[in-house]
Amino acid sequence: MSKSKKIAIEWIYPAVWGTLMYNVLRAVTDFTHQGIFWGGDMKLHAVALTLSIFMCYVYNFVWGQKLLRKCEVNRIGRDYIFVLAELIICMNLLLIGGQAIGVLLMGSGWIDYMLINAIYLPLLLIFYTLIRNTITEKNVNEKNLALEKLKAEKNEAELEFLKAQYHPHFLFNALNTIYFQVDENNTEAKKSIEYLSELLRYQLYDVNQEVAFHQEINYLRSYIAFQQLRKTDKLTVNVDIDNTLKEQRIHPLLFQPLLENAFKYVGGLYQIYFILKLKEDQIYFELTNSVSDTFVSSDIKDSGIGLNNLKRRLDLLYPEKHQLRTHAGEFFFKATLLLPIK
Repeated sequence: MSKSKKIAIEWIYPAVWGTLMYNVLRAVTDFTHQGIFWGGDMKLHAVALTLSIFMCYVYNFVWGQKLLRKCEVNRIGRDYIFVLAELIICMNLLLIGGQAIGVLLMGSGWIDYMLINAIYLPLLLIFYTLIRNTITEKNVNEKNLALEKLKAEKNEAELEFLKAQYHPHFLFNALNTIYFQVDENNTEAKKSIEYLSELLRYQLYDVNQEVAFHQEINYLRSYIAFQQLRKTDKLTVNVDIDNTLKEQRIHPLLFQPLLENAFKYVGGLYQIYFILKLKEDQIYFELTNSVSDTFVSSDIKDSGIGLNNLKRRLDLLYPEKHQLRTHAGEFFFKATLLLPIK
């Protein structure tokens, strides 16, 4: 919805519609009684016109707020019945109250009540329809924009996935070549290549669908072993994995970004505590690493796309069903992740 159209609906249309309704009423009453158009007490006319316009502004706001919250196609009939009943009650209470305090004049008694209802009710229902159509159009436009954005994000994600696939394939093939070129006596280098090959193989062939939990655990153990080969001998990794986690299903590579950050930023006492437990119907993952005195928690947030990608994946795979929390202490950094079990 354009800004000018929104301003017109909120500020101009109610005044125009309220004026139109009152002039229709005046035309019907004055001409049918062969009177002068807008004849009579101008003060009473001014008050009645003001009330007519004010009523349109009130309904424009109230209906607009209700329709923004819920505008469903299958509720149209019930909504119109409710609006009609609301109009009959509120408008007649306004007429009775206005006559009681002397600001409205019902010279013909109940006939005037019937006439006002016969004119105002259809016109106010038309006014409600205009508001409803405008809100519906706004909702449709917003949904179309969201759909276009989703399509663009999907295309971008597919491109990123294809690029991500290409690089591991290349590395995997290159590692096989290097492995057979390494001297047989260099067992440490060969072991590193084997670990890295296992990690790449898992990423290449197992990430497109859910995997059994024991596969994910084997991958994590290989990742930890590979990282320990690269790190100082002072590093201690304490692993506590629940033995009952075997055949449960999980989306792969959700813990690896957190584990990668732990190895990247570990310092101080050089200790990492890795916990993976089954608690009732949830997976509980906890990772704590010691840090150096110069560590700043914002370093992790600004360290790359790993954590941002993880948060995005969690939102897509477990919408509103996961909890990811981080906490930076004076000498440690802690991350916890809760996921529903499948």
